[in-house]
Amino acid sequence: MIGVGVVGYGYWGPNLARAFSEAEGTHVAAICDQSPERLQAAAKRYTHAGLTTSFEQLLARPDVDAVAIATPLATHFEMALAALLAGRHVWLEKPMVGNSGHARRLIDEAARHGLTLMIDHPYLYSSAVREIAARVRGGDLGQLHYYDSVRINLGRFRPDTSVLWDLAAHDLAILDYLTGLEPDTVSATGVRHFPGEPHDIAYLTLFYPGSLVAHVHASWIAPLKLRRTLIGGSRRMILYDDLEPSEKVKIYDRGVQIENDLRVGYRAGGMSAPHLAVRDALERGAAHFAACVCDGTAPLSDGQSGLRVVRQLEAATASLESGGRPRAVAEDAWR
Repeated sequence: MIGVGVVGYGYWGPNLARAFSEAEGTHVAAICDQSPERLQAAAKRYTHAGLTTSFEQLLARPDVDAVAIATPLATHFEMALAALLAGRHVWLEKPMVGNSGHARRLIDEAARHGLTLMIDHPYLYSSAVREIAARVRGGDLGQLHYYDSVRINLGRFRPDTSVLWDLAAHDLAILDYLTGLEPDTVSATGVRHFPGEPHDIAYLTLFYPGSLVAHVHASWIAPLKLRRTLIGGSRRMILYDDLEPSEKVKIYDRGVQIENDLRVGYRAGGMSAPHLAVRDALERGAAHFAACVCDGTAPLSDGQSGLRVVRQLEAATASLESGGRPRAVAEDAWR
């Protein structure tokens, strides 16, 4: 049984604590937060967990085998590095860190000490995305043509990073998982509507090798919450609506094809909605983390996958700040 120390009990930390308390192979050994009020709230649910306002004290606890970090992005690198140097496995909230140099350092340290480094990209552990991945890899969709996502809601503003790093990061992780590809170039535009705050709305386009193109609309200032993605292939298309209670994934046997006379034709077949297992993605991810710690295998969302997402976010940010000018996604190419 792996003892997990949850660091940060604000917005996301309570969800991590719940997942690690319910997942097979883990339990919450300690919780760290700078707010005594938040620790009091945690104490009511996790009566056997050690509570502290000191990260150093949490790392010194012998019952903490791993730390799950859910703190502001600016703190990720130093906290994760300290945990690795202290011999603790690390679960790190997305986005991994603020730059690719820091990401590579954490990957190197984890490898040097034989420790597990896992990035919290929860959608990769959802039944819906796993079903979509099986369809893509099995060839059901044919050649992928496009990925078009709307990921919007009202708030939550994060003063330390833009809406790209907050919301679009989910789609970059999903695309990385589905395709196994990195885009050649990205282009991003967006707006800061409030002085002193980061970009709150952004439009990101990613151009992949071949003809695959992806587009992500991310916003903190929408009147409602949408998590809807269209994935188009040469054979079939998918509508993925994460907020749909029963039929999150709908597969359409529809598409466009070239007829014998070289004219464009249309295929309009039926729709099917596969049955999806009902299991919490965070709990599944926590159990996967525990298994990786025990057997030494690399997590699905390991440091390398986190680095690829950070590289794309760096290029997207450079494009955003240059008015949408395309930027190459390659190490140091955009600097």
